Amino acid sequence: MASKQREIQLQEAINNQSLWEEMLQNKGLTVIDVYQAWCGPCKAMQTLFRKLKNELNEDEILHFAVAEADSIVALQPFRDKCEPVFLFSVNGKIVAEIKGANAPLVSQKIITLINEERKIAAGEMVRPQYHEIVFVDSDSEDAGEASYESADQLYSIAIIKPNAVTARKVQEIKEKIIDAEFVIEAEDKKLLTEEQVRYFYSRIADQPDFEDFVSFMTSGLSYILVVSQGKEKRPSWDESESNSETESKEPWDDHEKTAKSSGMKQKRESFQEYLERQQISQFCDVEENISNTKFIDVFIPDFKKIKGIKLEKILALLRPALFNERKEDVLNIIQDEGFKILMQRQIVLSEEAAKTLCMEYENKDYFGNLIENMTSGPSLVLVLVRENGLGHWKQLIGPSTVEEAKEYLPDRVGLKSGEEEPSFK
Repeated sequence: MASKQREIQLQEAINNQSLWEEMLQNKGLTVIDVYQAWCGPCKAMQTLFRKLKNELNEDEILHFAVAEADSIVALQPFRDKCEPVFLFSVNGKIVAEIKGANAPLVSQKIITLINEERKIAAGEMVRPQYHEIVFVDSDSEDAGEASYESADQLYSIAIIKPNAVTARKVQEIKEKIIDAEFVIEAEDKKLLTEEQVRYFYSRIADQPDFEDFVSFMTSGLSYILVVSQGKEKRPSWDESESNSETESKEPWDDHEKTAKSSGMKQKRESFQEYLERQQISQFCDVEENISNTKFIDVFIPDFKKIKGIKLEKILALLRPALFNERKEDVLNIIQDEGFKILMQRQIVLSEEAAKTLCMEYENKDYFGNLIENMTSGPSLVLVLVRENGLGHWKQLIGPSTVEEAKEYLPDRVGLKSGEEEPSFK
């Protein structure tokens, strides 16, 4: 019985919307264990919470609560989930979320936020501009549309650090992001100002080496990415053209296959979790769950304008001869025409793949020579994005037949003098 009383004293029980709203009036930090009625709170974390409560000794500004998702309207997006979720409320604003019983991560978050509260109370720092988390049910088919109507879409900002840019890691990082079906909504390469660095990294401003870090971050070019967890599927490399509605639906890994086969809903990992799993988080820092575009505007001022443009993603292929002889010229032309190169990769086509790709030419006299050319060396696959991307690409490469190309567009980059077929699709 005594043990049960200590648990009640440790964590306030929240089981209706009224108690939830009352809990949000707490001063300081409240750590909330969101649980399902059928499985109860996460007991594995209670020892940690009790330890931190005793060590930090901040009863006025550190509170713990358990909240039943099934009984609280505000927590509806967390219903029917099979993993623990911990929310962090600072003066009534949900500023962080951790999925899973990750004791070291939860402990670090609590200690960081409590240290901030102490310094704010002592007048040693100004309260950071937290980005409040908006709850969205990611398993709902219309969740994206609903969240757009009720609140701004959620984004993550990733800053690829100067040393990673110098080491030419940017393309590798972007490829991994796209390969995991995240969507790069906007990007920019720039020298960050001191004000931008201090704004983005305000949470670590109290660390002893922060000034050295600011100097490092302003010492060279960084790469800024605005990323969303879109519904787009990644294109398969054997397609000649693709858009976000027809891309591959293959699962990411064996873990997801297992979840699907067992009938469980597999919740998608966060952007930060993915970067950590890919061991590239050391090259870039992330701010997740941003709903206020004013924060994004600090780094990409024309972001709203970019989002207002309907972009199309296409898949293009530079054949071996063109790739070997004029790669840089063609890439420059593509970028001059307003295309952004999201990804590029060298591949060597098999004869079967080349025949499938060039099926429209199979009745032409030069089909055999074409297949021989297509398999003669590495080709370059490009993922491109632009407003009206597919239409503009067709205009750029010209007519689809050799006869039309020779008659109307003899100087187009896709048809070289003496060639019998276009050099890229």
